[in-house]
Order: sequence, then C-alpha cells, then structure tokens
Amino acid sequence: MPQIFIDADSCPVKEEVYRVASRCGLNVTLVANSWMRVPNERWIKLEIVGAGEDEADNWIVEHVEPHDIVVTADILLASRCLEGNARVIGTTGKPFTEDNIGQAVAMRGLLSELRGSGEITGGPPPIKQRDRSRFLHQLDEIIQSIRRKHPI
Repeated sequence: MPQIFIDADSCPVKEEVYRVASRCGLNVTLVANSWMRVPNERWIKLEIVGAGEDEADNWIVEHVEPHDIVVTADILLASRCLEGNARVIGTTGKPFTEDNIGQAVAMRGLLSELRGSGEITGGPPPIKQRDRSRFLHQLDEIIQSIRRKHPI
C-alpha cells in the first residue's frame, strides 16, 4: 500500500492530504525541520529532522519507496523522488513526471539566475481554491492509478 510523504514546512495542502488519505486508508508522514501541530490520528506521523537546508529532502529520499506519493513544491526533491520510482505531486496539483521534470528543473535554474540578478523578486503566488481543487483531483487520480497497477 502506498504511503504519502509531505515536505511539510511550507505545504499549504496538508488538510487536503489528510482528507484523501483518511478516505483511502493511507498512512501519511509529514517531514519538517520543526514541530508543528498535526491531527492525532494513528495513520499520521510527524518526522522532525535537523535544521539543515536539505535535511527534510534527504530524509524523504531515504525513506520513500517505489509507488509512494510525495507532496512537495520543491522541484529538486521531486526529481530525486522520481528517480526512486515514487509518484510526485506539486502543491498546486501539478504532477511531476519523467516527461516534465527536466523542463521544471531548467526553469527553476533560469528563475534562480533572474532572482540573483535582481530581475525577479518575491516568491510564488498564493495558492488559490482552484489549485486546491486540482490538487485533490490529481492526488485521487494518482492513488487510483497506483491501486490499478498494484492491487492490494
């Protein structure tokens, strides 16, 4: 049975993950650099890692297994998890796949360069309700796809 890992420190869709995971009977592990409040459910676990820049990412990569699901907005983490045959979904509902991760990594690099030169300031736009709806739909699609290919 797949497990859901959340890159949790700045994830805006944790409540949506809890709702889908509860309905589908999946375990959820939130990985964060500091303590945060999580529902008191036996299927939800909070893993607190060191404060280093990539500590949460490294922990997820070390523990994710093929067909697990990772929720993250971090493109480099998404790339590393895809290498381990995990399924990855961004917080706005966009799935990261072998077909689109190369372009996403390249765009990340370009935007980083532009920010470094002062061309772009600010972060990503706030998540909107349509992003949350897309996320819920995509997460459900990923779970159903895994279950079709790997029935319990």
